Amino acid sequence: MFLATPQKMIKDLLIGIEINNGGNMNSLVINGNTVNLRNDGRLENIEDWTPVLAEQMAKNEGLSLSEEHWDVINTMREYYKAYNLSPIFKLLRKELSKKYGAERASVEALNALFSNGVQHQGSRLAGVPLAHLDAELDQATRVQSVNFPVNEAGHFNDQFDFNGKSIKVYASGNLVHLEDWSEELACVLAQKEGIELSSDHWIVVNFLRKFYFQYGVAPMVKILIKQMSEELGSEIANKKAMYQLFPAGPAKQGSRIAGLPSPQGCIDD
Repeated sequence: MFLATPQKMIKDLLIGIEINNGGNMNSLVINGNTVNLRNDGRLENIEDWTPVLAEQMAKNEGLSLSEEHWDVINTMREYYKAYNLSPIFKLLRKELSKKYGAERASVEALNALFSNGVQHQGSRLAGVPLAHLDAELDQATRVQSVNFPVNEAGHFNDQFDFNGKSIKVYASGNLVHLEDWSEELACVLAQKEGIELSSDHWIVVNFLRKFYFQYGVAPMVKILIKQMSEELGSEIANKKAMYQLFPAGPAKQGSRIAGLPSPQGCIDD
């Protein structure tokens, strides 16, 4: 079961179940089954998550989960199921606002629900990984983690001269120093990949940059298409149109040309 059962049903399930952490904060024993936890209290295996486990983890933290808590937890789990990536704070608030209204998604409301922070405490109880802004991650490590082929044809993969300045890029072709980007440089990056930037290309490039500087992450293609379609309509914001513009991937290739970090997660699936 992915989503939580209604609160009363969970409380009924808890009755008669022996729950014991045995004094070991790195595991919980529920009905004879041991669930391993990391040192930070997160699940070792996210597949172990259940609503009953979430209730007990919350209880151990002095928290009784209300319907409002479950709305947040389920939203985080739905987002993770859709993108295999946890929502950063601003995107979580955006999803909650769409579902439950701006007041329920306010910083004050979320802080009242999760005294240790919705990102840390909420994601822990939801059984999903902690979300990170791009600036919090090591770009070179992330590039390796997505199995990016260093010798993919077309893009720069070390450094090159531009207007008398040496521009450094990772093996993925993404800029090391984001402040080096300009529209003129974007044209050079695109030309290196065999792309002549049209007005439609610029719509995507500008949207990628707007999204990054608003939310702090470069979006993977599923998020890019969803957000663009909501704001600009589906005529250009669809998978076929995106790949016609960026054959090597709207998120992967688009982020390079837009001067942004390589997106986290499953980039162009």
